[in-house]
Amino acid sequence: MKNKFLLVFTFVFLMMCNPFFGQQKNQLKLEKIFIKSAAKALLAMEKEAIDVKAEGVAIVCFVPGDSVQSWISKMKVVGSLSDEKANLLAIASAKASEMAETLKNSGEKGRKLKTGEFGWAGGVIVKVKSGFVLASFSGAKTQQDIAISKIGLTMLAPFFN
Repeated sequence: MKNKFLLVFTFVFLMMCNPFFGQQKNQLKLEKIFIKSAAKALLAMEKEAIDVKAEGVAIVCFVPGDSVQSWISKMKVVGSLSDEKANLLAIASAKASEMAETLKNSGEKGRKLKTGEFGWAGGVIVKVKSGFVLASFSGAKTQQDIAISKIGLTMLAPFFN
C-alpha cells in the first residue's frame, strides 16, 4: 500500500513539475476560450455577409504560441458552401493556410507562392498575447471578403489578449 501511494505521489509530482504539462493545461484553457468565442465571431461575419448580400464560407482560427505548430478552427457556411465555379470552403481554407505559413494577411505580396498557395486576399491575421488569431471569408468580392474577415478578427482577438 505504501509503495502504491509513493508511486502515485511521484507520478503526480513529476507531472506537475513538468513544464510540458503546464503548457498543455494552458493550451486546453485557450482552446476552451476559442470554442466559446468563435461562435460570436462567426455570427458577426455571417451578419456582415448577409448585409452585403454575400454567400460563402467563414473560418476563424486560433494558433497558440509564437509559431504555428497547431491550431483550432471553426467554420460556418453563410448561404452556400460552393457556387457553380468554386468550392468556397477550399478557398477560405487556402487563405487560412497561407496565413499560417506567412503570419501575414492572405494575398500579401513579398514572396513567391508555394505549391498549394494561391495568393488570394480575404484572410486577416493578428498577433495576440497568447498566439495568433486569423479569420478568412470566401464568396464575395475581394474587398468584401477582407471586410467580413476583419469583423471576425475584431470580435475574436480580444479574448486572447
